[in-house]
Amino acid sequence: MNCRNWLLLGGLLPFLQITPHADEGMWLLNNPPRRLLQEKYQFNLTDPWLDHVMKSCVRFNSGGSGSFVSDDGLVISNHHVGADALQKVSTREHDYLRQGFHARTTQEEIRCVDLELNVLQSIEDVTARVNASVPPELSGEQALLKRRQVIEQIQAESLKQTGLRSDVVTLYQGGAYHLYRFKRYTDIRIVFAPEQQIAFYGGDPDNFEFPRYDLDICIFRVYENGQPVKPAHFLRWSKSGAVENELTFVAGHPGRTERLLTTPELEYLRDVSSPYALGRLKRIETLLLSWSARNPENARRAKKDLFGAQNSRKALDGRHAGLVDPILMDRKLGKEQAFKGKLRGKPEFEAALTAFETIAKAQQQITPLMPRYPLLETGHAFAGDCFHFARVLLRSMEERTKPNGDRLEEFADSKKTSLELDLFSERPIFEDYEILRLTDSLTFAAEQLGYVDPTIQAILAGKSPRARATELVKNTSVRDSKFRRELYLGGPENLHKVKDPMVELARVVDAEARVLRKKFDALAETKKQAHAAISSARFALEGTDSYPDATFTLRLAFGPVAGYVDEGNPIPAFTTFAGLFERGKLMNYRTPFEIPQSWMKRKSRLNPATPFNFVSTADIIGGNSGSPVINRNGEFVGIIFDGNIQSLILDIEYNDEQARAVSVHSSAILEALTRVYDADEIARELVSGHRQ
Repeated sequence: MNCRNWLLLGGLLPFLQITPHADEGMWLLNNPPRRLLQEKYQFNLTDPWLDHVMKSCVRFNSGGSGSFVSDDGLVISNHHVGADALQKVSTREHDYLRQGFHARTTQEEIRCVDLELNVLQSIEDVTARVNASVPPELSGEQALLKRRQVIEQIQAESLKQTGLRSDVVTLYQGGAYHLYRFKRYTDIRIVFAPEQQIAFYGGDPDNFEFPRYDLDICIFRVYENGQPVKPAHFLRWSKSGAVENELTFVAGHPGRTERLLTTPELEYLRDVSSPYALGRLKRIETLLLSWSARNPENARRAKKDLFGAQNSRKALDGRHAGLVDPILMDRKLGKEQAFKGKLRGKPEFEAALTAFETIAKAQQQITPLMPRYPLLETGHAFAGDCFHFARVLLRSMEERTKPNGDRLEEFADSKKTSLELDLFSERPIFEDYEILRLTDSLTFAAEQLGYVDPTIQAILAGKSPRARATELVKNTSVRDSKFRRELYLGGPENLHKVKDPMVELARVVDAEARVLRKKFDALAETKKQAHAAISSARFALEGTDSYPDATFTLRLAFGPVAGYVDEGNPIPAFTTFAGLFERGKLMNYRTPFEIPQSWMKRKSRLNPATPFNFVSTADIIGGNSGSPVINRNGEFVGIIFDGNIQSLILDIEYNDEQARAVSVHSSAILEALTRVYDADEIARELVSGHRQ
């Protein structure tokens, strides 16, 4: 998931201090909940245990989490996390996303097109250095530039010294800045994926529900210098897996949470950001459903994007339901008012009180930027790969002429490797699918801004959205990875010689888009400084034994395996293989409840009592998909793939009464590999920790 999109949906997310209760918390690994775990669960969280888990976990640049599970570079994640990689290597003849894939030897493993995996190696607190570079009297725009310069300097120095990907991460919305160093891997090969029908059994109707019956896994192998890597740390596999009431841990990369937004920010989400996002997602979902129904090849090409739209729409529906719940909103307002009450009358906290007013004013200035900002700068008006590549080519030429610290952050030297991996990707780009999406997004933009809007008129150039999209896609060369590489490496003068229509479209909107981004980012910085003042007051009053909001960086969550009660009905913590076949029969095996033939043929070989999926109280959110579920001994007992419907409000507020994290059980994975897919060599590697 794109981090800038998280910012847009979140209304400039504040990473504030949160006082935990129950099993709440997405904890920093350099500030873990040692005391809480000792007091509640009598678990001694040691540094070696944390270091082992940290270096066993993996972040997917496509959005999601995973973990090393053998000393021969085997990595496991979710099928839906691996869907991007599976889709890009699929063809009309070999639809690996739908049909599945099994490499019986390393020679058969398929190299991913543009997948990058990151493994966290260290965390360093650089708060003092960052804050020292930004005097408090600066305007938002000035402070933004100063902060960007020092952050990029820190990242560049670290990259040069260590060779590791180096990202300065903002925590507590400016209350802290930590330098995260990652080992980067780009030679990733697909080893195994089940059919999508069993990986996403029940489809959209069962998504975010429980009970579930999904084998949502995808297995990769990581290579370096042409050989499988030998990670120093990997998670040992538990054949017995998680058991009821057992304390478990989730180590993954939650994308974002918004648990201490101020009241104006919550109102912005409720009244402006969420309605816009939901309208757009529902439009995309309808478009792709219709297009997919025309023929199987359309369905294959759109499958990943359709899942993404449906999944995001359902998740956002759940969050929005909380925003329009007066009880929840009153509770949030009450907590804010109570905190302000602690600040009043104390001169040392005057800046924090003023900060609430600053945020409210900044939020008022953000609202008029909608929907122009997401349409023109985020790119919602220009769906598809072609415009994305064209804009990167155009902007890279200008940005590379600037000092490193003055550039847009995605063009900084520290981001160069990842940018080029994406730009030079040889992923397939289908002309008809590009035209379909661009036509619809141009139409959406015209509806949002008005057909007579000067920018819309310049974009359409006297043509209908369909005609303009067709003209642009058919005549652009940016679909060719060789063309993109040569243009990018040729330098700025080369770009001016090329009259590519998609690049020219990017040029038409670039000036206005940059102005919008400049305003947006300056307001973000103003809010960052204000939230930093609030965080400082919280630290002073409540201490620093807390966790910040999620930032798509490695966090530790915990909680027991436990069922719950829904409308008076007890929901057991586990489902079984028997439940899968009962569910299919109950639904008459109709779509999306048909059971793959591979499972129907091998039904008699399966133990019907084998645990399939299970739930726990661990605090998770989007981005945790693929996170390992770990027991006290640091063993792999399951893998996160979803939350239930009651968990969708966890973006804003944690509650473990019904909200649950949903996982695939480790024993189910082994049994499916051996008794359904004849993938005994993979199962042996998981159990032994190395290839046999």
